[in-house]
Amino acid sequence: MTMREENKFHPLLAEIGDQEGVALCAQLRRELVEDVSRTGGHLASNLGAVELTVAIHRVFDTQVDRLVFDVGHQCYLHKMLTGRRDQMSTLRQLDGIAGFPKPAESGHDAFIAGHASNSVAVALGMARARQVTGEDYKVLALIGDGALTGGLAYEGLSAAGGCGQQLLVILNDNGMSITSNVGGVAQHLARQRLRPQYLAFKKRYQKMMGATRPGRAAYRVIHQVKQGLKQSMLPCSMFENMGFRYLGPVDGHNLADLTSILRYARQLNEPVLLHVKTVKGKGFLPAEENPDAFHGVGPFDPITGQLRSSAGETFSSHFGETMVRLARADSRVCAITAAMTGGTGLEEFSRQFPSRFFDVGIAEGCAVSMAAGMAKQGAVPVFAVYSTFLQRSYDMLLHDVSLQNLHVVLGVDRAGLVGEDGETHQGLFDVSYLDSIPNMTVLAPASYAELDEMLERAVCRMDGPVAVRYPRGGQGEYSGCAGEEPASLLMSGSDLTLVGYGVGINQVLEAARLLAGQGVRTEVVKLNQITPLVPDLVLSSVRKTGRMVVAEECAASGCVGMRLEAALQGAGISARCALIHCGAGVVPHGAVSQLRKKLSLDGNGIAAKAWEVLGNGKTAAGRGADTAGAG
Repeated sequence: MTMREENKFHPLLAEIGDQEGVALCAQLRRELVEDVSRTGGHLASNLGAVELTVAIHRVFDTQVDRLVFDVGHQCYLHKMLTGRRDQMSTLRQLDGIAGFPKPAESGHDAFIAGHASNSVAVALGMARARQVTGEDYKVLALIGDGALTGGLAYEGLSAAGGCGQQLLVILNDNGMSITSNVGGVAQHLARQRLRPQYLAFKKRYQKMMGATRPGRAAYRVIHQVKQGLKQSMLPCSMFENMGFRYLGPVDGHNLADLTSILRYARQLNEPVLLHVKTVKGKGFLPAEENPDAFHGVGPFDPITGQLRSSAGETFSSHFGETMVRLARADSRVCAITAAMTGGTGLEEFSRQFPSRFFDVGIAEGCAVSMAAGMAKQGAVPVFAVYSTFLQRSYDMLLHDVSLQNLHVVLGVDRAGLVGEDGETHQGLFDVSYLDSIPNMTVLAPASYAELDEMLERAVCRMDGPVAVRYPRGGQGEYSGCAGEEPASLLMSGSDLTLVGYGVGINQVLEAARLLAGQGVRTEVVKLNQITPLVPDLVLSSVRKTGRMVVAEECAASGCVGMRLEAALQGAGISARCALIHCGAGVVPHGAVSQLRKKLSLDGNGIAAKAWEVLGNGKTAAGRGADTAGAG
């Protein structure tokens, strides 16, 4: 069967033999490497889930049955098996298919997934809805061992174990040791339990023993003895104590065993946890040897695994270098991450200061609360976290940090448009929600020099909670350092005030140059601190120009532009204004440059909006004119 035929054969997967299935897995693995080598994406996790994904699709019909991915970055094979194979060349590209499950893209995608640890709770909700509506379908949650480091996973497991109805949780264990090694005897018993003969005998035995009252009593005694023996040798007691029927561990790369155990699990009308052991990066040696590097990877050579371009300097790497320098100077400085050591630039810190480096796993709320406790007792904790994941810590920021005005520093990485990972990962909401936290200060560096200066100031010379937000990737043309002023005047003019912050100032300066070429004298104000907002320099400028355009990579609600408009009104300054932002904050995947163009946040888009405010465009924008982004 060819891959082109496979595009149409999802309903026929149940009919293919094991040997044909193994061949399909090998072919999928080869094509996956080729596809991701061109587009970039999450490779290692998908390579490790090839056989598991094929087995799931041999047993379940995801058009009807609900397969809920946790995080969702391991869904590429699922997409290939559900009619999207020919679109893999568009993966994570603007107007192409997403790198995460997306129900709007296919009925086979049950739920949007981009953050971790929520799959069991979501699946339980679907099982509850099935009960309420009287419909007939199976519900599965596919969760990795990494996601089990998040507390929400255990909330879901605790609630689901007592639901009393069909719900299958598949634990894809590709590295973390959940308990001690199970040993040879346990592995032998696991293999025996997966044999078709054993499964058939078990069903006949349960039926026979359940037919009479003495039989049911004997079954209960025998079952209790068996459970005691099994729990002494297998890593199942925690899940069974929660109410799950535990199956496994099973080899996640043995397609026949996986298919057999999934068919058995499908028949069980109770909560089931299937423990699957897999190898991250399986089948592609560079990814097997270095799975972290191939977790999220750019375009690479599909033979050697070499990246086609080096990442070079980034804000994250500069953050890590500055953290090392600060830790050398002050023994109280500590670094915290939520399973993102490499992504946040903290690898060198972790090597040089292991006793002051703390990885809490995928548990951002825990990280913030722990940082609060550290700060209360005199340490100086710095939590490095992606903007999109910091959202999960809002309550802890408010309750544990701000109410006591504790000195916790946040390194808010991937702030603003992130790009190809799409709407679940764009860092567009921290501008608003951090502004709502009492006592919070938010600094917005636009260059490496400003990041170094602002981070040092936040750690060494400020009190209370401080967030230093910076983007993915590197700096632009602007490479200056503003010092400690809350705002800077970068260009003087009398016709129009352009306002920006962070690396977005590069597009603002480009717009100013375009306007200058057309005879417009533009004043450019760069905000260095966006919370609490100090609007004095902007107000002074707008008093002179009478016009203002604010450009920022954030959601519309609570954006800095709205606060500046309120400040103008409060100061009694009448001006024609326009705000350019990301609308509701639901921005699709695509290159950042493409997204900026789509949202009118590039130089040309900002200049065009400026002409509207100036009244020289095709339509004159009145005060408060607004450019909303992608919806």
